[in-house]
Amino acid sequence: MSHQPFTAAALRGAVDLSSLKRPAPQGGPGSGADSTSADGASLVVEGTDASIRDVLAASATHPVVMVLWSPRLQESADFVSTFGAIARRYAGRFQLVTVDVDANPTILQAFQVQAVPVSFAFVQGQPVPLFEGVQPEEQVTVVIDQVLALAAQHGVTGTVAVDGDQPTDGPGEGDEEPPLPPLHQQAFDAIEAGDLEGAAAAYREALLQSPADADAKIGLAQVGLMQRTQDVDLQAARAAAAAAPTDVDAQILVADLDLLGGHVEDAFVRLIDTVRVTADADRNKAREHLVELFEVVGSADERVAKARKSLMSALF
Repeated sequence: MSHQPFTAAALRGAVDLSSLKRPAPQGGPGSGADSTSADGASLVVEGTDASIRDVLAASATHPVVMVLWSPRLQESADFVSTFGAIARRYAGRFQLVTVDVDANPTILQAFQVQAVPVSFAFVQGQPVPLFEGVQPEEQVTVVIDQVLALAAQHGVTGTVAVDGDQPTDGPGEGDEEPPLPPLHQQAFDAIEAGDLEGAAAAYREALLQSPADADAKIGLAQVGLMQRTQDVDLQAARAAAAAAPTDVDAQILVADLDLLGGHVEDAFVRLIDTVRVTADADRNKAREHLVELFEVVGSADERVAKARKSLMSALF
């Protein structure tokens, strides 16, 4: 399995949650007896305008993933069911919070959602944008692995109860994933422990043993991305890039941060635009880095295929 780890930079300034931290009005949408409080005790809970502050508090002890959806859109309802099945396969390593945006306007306003479903993670009360729209199960699990790695870096490794949740259609807890190859497991364990150099060394050793190991190649590229962006000030990096659109290093840094924050297309477009406005060594540097980001995302991703075409247009 490939993992695309997030870093602490992904936690900075993603969403303004100040409106959610104020006491919720009594009697508003979602405050009735049928709503479920996100009290951290259950694997899958319903988030409401009244309970969302508990979700933020719970993410200090265990990772929380929130899906905003609407019962008016069948595909978003189906995606919530799929996400519930995935949560059960992870056996309590994260809590899934589902939010009906039609019944919870405060949450809808805070996240400035234009379309649903849309998914976020929370680690120590800070939001991390994950993805918009319905995603295939394999892509969701890749992203969940990233969230768990990020949470581990911040010491958030608690679990939630699985017993008592209603069963859902689809794979159950007994469907265990095959174990990772030893060096891949070593790399992933190193990532969870915050030892990025150790993770890179494990992936390099895997490539020495098997040069055709695509997952090791992707993993090494992902770890390199984490290393390059450690302790970077997101706002300062964006300001520097905006002030110098032909500064390749500045554009590369922001593209890396965009990718880590889940804004894959933004990262690609930034570097393609950099290719268009630069020449010679600078242009080649931007192109090579973009190709490396293609490896991080994975060649099978449709966004990579689209960006490759745009890159060819920019070059020729």
